[in-house]
Amino acid sequence: MSNGTTKTGNAGFAGIAPVMLAFFVMGFVDLVGTAINYVKAEFALTDGIANLLTTMVFFWFLIFSVPTGILMNRIGRRRTVLWSILVTLVAMALPIIAYVACPDESTIRLALIVASFAFLGIGNTLMQVSLNPLLAVFVKGDNLASTLTTGQFVKAFASLFAPYIAAWGASRLGMWWILFVIYLVVGIVGYVCLALDRIEEPAPDAGSTTVARCFGLLFSDRVVLLCFLGIVAHVGVDVGVNAQAPRILMEHTDIALTFATNATMVYFIARMIGCFTGGVVLKRVSNRFGTRVCGVIVTLAAVCFAIFALVPSDPPQWLFWLAVVLIGFGNSNVFSLFLSHALMYRPERQNEISGLMLMGLIGGAVFPPIMGVASDWAGQFGGVLVLAAGCLYILIVALAYGVLEKGRS
Repeated sequence: MSNGTTKTGNAGFAGIAPVMLAFFVMGFVDLVGTAINYVKAEFALTDGIANLLTTMVFFWFLIFSVPTGILMNRIGRRRTVLWSILVTLVAMALPIIAYVACPDESTIRLALIVASFAFLGIGNTLMQVSLNPLLAVFVKGDNLASTLTTGQFVKAFASLFAPYIAAWGASRLGMWWILFVIYLVVGIVGYVCLALDRIEEPAPDAGSTTVARCFGLLFSDRVVLLCFLGIVAHVGVDVGVNAQAPRILMEHTDIALTFATNATMVYFIARMIGCFTGGVVLKRVSNRFGTRVCGVIVTLAAVCFAIFALVPSDPPQWLFWLAVVLIGFGNSNVFSLFLSHALMYRPERQNEISGLMLMGLIGGAVFPPIMGVASDWAGQFGGVLVLAAGCLYILIVALAYGVLEKGRS
């Protein structure tokens, strides 16, 4: 890669390496599940309050997704990704300041951590909206779903490493937040690589792009709406498991938090395997078949979680770990399937649709607080029921996939 080189859709993997590194930076958002569990223990927060902090990350998808699509139409996809990485770097820096400069368990420290979550959400909103269609510059047609899944596979490495780095930092250094230091350095490298890259982007969306026009598309087109709700369900399940799985395990066993966070690592390992498998298999099977397989697997996972949470004492731990593996594997390709279908359904309005679809990440702000309240009220089984609702939606849409195909034809 050299400065001034222009990359087009014909470039190989080496040509999109900076884009794939940006997908790794995108994965920084998943550290919020790990961070919340440490912050919850440090500040003695309830499940409801701790999960509400997740809202500080994902609430911004509701506010900024569509405006980002409009911005991207004006300044380009690559430049929007660069801005998103800069905002993410601010999010990585704030917790470092909080733990270096502020007293233990102080209000200022907690405020800086909450502010970090907010910047992380804003940066990730900009990145999700712009990075996925930037990848579409290189890949067209039915291969888009598998390539998006490859990007999610790269993103999953950041998700997987986060709990391990935090646990290592906590046990060896007494600094779980060393995670932010390491990811700050990686983020700087990602910014430099993409800044030096040159990519030939398509023309802006046809017509005058406005917020009203974008929302008009969402509520007037059944296919766009169904795909949007599918992404809401996917992200809600993803973030819900990330934050809640260790607590489900701890409520029914005597396992400590430092070990229970392994549930998050197992989840992301299964998700990585699912992304890798999807990147290969989705090139050979229809999106209809892939969506149905994912729907069945995540629903089976919800059933396993429910059975584990209902057993009054000494439930079989293998059932919990099976549920974590199934939901990680099954949910790994749902985002790519719904997003690629929506982007290819209306290719002349990809920037607008990307903004609308990524607004669906608000599911990460909606599900965890509801799960937290339900868990405070009815134990972890209450949270599992909320999780199951998202899984059932994916299954129902998958079984009725013909509705999406009719809209596309």
